[in-house]
Amino acid sequence: MSNSPSELRWRNRTNLLRHLHLHGPATRATLTTHLRLNRSTIKALVDELATDGLVVERLPDGRERPGRPSPLVIPQPDALVVLSVDIRVDEVVVGLMGINGRVFTRRRWDLRSGWPVEHVLVDIAEYARLLIGESTRPICGVGVAVPGIVRLDDGIVHDAPNLHWNDVALREWFENELRLPVDLGNDAELGALAESTRGVARGAHDVAYVFVDVGVGGGVISRGASLLGTRSHVGEFGHMVVRTGGRECYCGCEGCWETEIGRAALARALNLPENCGREEVAAGMRALLQEPVAVRRALGEVTEWLAVGVCNLVNLLGSDLVVLGGLLAELPAEVVALVEETVQRRSIVSRAVCGVRVEQSSLGQDGPLVGAAEMAFQRALSAPRAAFAGTKRRNPAASLHVESSPVRSR
Repeated sequence: MSNSPSELRWRNRTNLLRHLHLHGPATRATLTTHLRLNRSTIKALVDELATDGLVVERLPDGRERPGRPSPLVIPQPDALVVLSVDIRVDEVVVGLMGINGRVFTRRRWDLRSGWPVEHVLVDIAEYARLLIGESTRPICGVGVAVPGIVRLDDGIVHDAPNLHWNDVALREWFENELRLPVDLGNDAELGALAESTRGVARGAHDVAYVFVDVGVGGGVISRGASLLGTRSHVGEFGHMVVRTGGRECYCGCEGCWETEIGRAALARALNLPENCGREEVAAGMRALLQEPVAVRRALGEVTEWLAVGVCNLVNLLGSDLVVLGGLLAELPAEVVALVEETVQRRSIVSRAVCGVRVEQSSLGQDGPLVGAAEMAFQRALSAPRAAFAGTKRRNPAASLHVESSPVRSR
């Protein structure tokens, strides 16, 4: 790696912007301490980023300390923008996301069962172009979440069984259509990335993330980094066999965890049709919140099998935090508490580390969408010369309309 003054300055600039992206506004003093640079270097970098329209500065509110206060450096929400795509089994969500996790305009539409992959991809490309046209900034990358096994080295979706996709060259197709750098990954693994950067797992070092929709997937954070396995994929939690002689799973086994806690299992517990939609299941669980007795009666068996699977994960992975995402984020708090109590009592690893926490995702259904954006930002911020090309504001008065923050309160 070159250590020329220009390269060193660019790396420092990138590190500063990455810190603001992950941690939000910070004072110059905080940046000086965190980045281990001197004050004059921080000032020069901030001045440069401000000139490029990437940050603004203001004095912190409520200052009471004597002396000259350190200015607060605030990233502009649309300083860097990526396109995020979440391909689900029965719908697609695309959105523009900016630095510091801000969500801009998004589009959501249903997928018809059995649609050919070509039709789905053409639709996504059309919606993507609409959103790209709305941006007042150049788009610096695309992140795509897919409910299946993704080969990260060549961007091929090897198998997405619920979509009936096999060996789809997804990254190549999108790069040809959108003329932008594209990264893609498994939806649950990207949900884990989102939780570790934007959700309840921020600051946690060893995390197991369980995502439930039609199927059950997962992601693992080990020692603060995503664990992807030697074939760039890990986390097929849904096909861990938990019930001997249980229901047949599409994978060919019986008693997979997916058959006991997936969307169909939740629908059965709520006396809903097994093929009902995501929102119907979520609404059914929310309706139980005011009826504790009904919660135990309806979700007792799901709670039991959820706890069994989480115990297995904790014993295998040594995680000290388990995050429940997707439809599991809609479970009544009583169910989550019962699962946590069971894991703490039955898991030998939990007893060894003095307790394992089980928490619901703060991102809900948006985990994979946010994670796909974070994956795109990782590329953009590690190769800033391309990402920052043409970032100077086209119209200083223009900005994207912010729809919401991706983190929702519960």
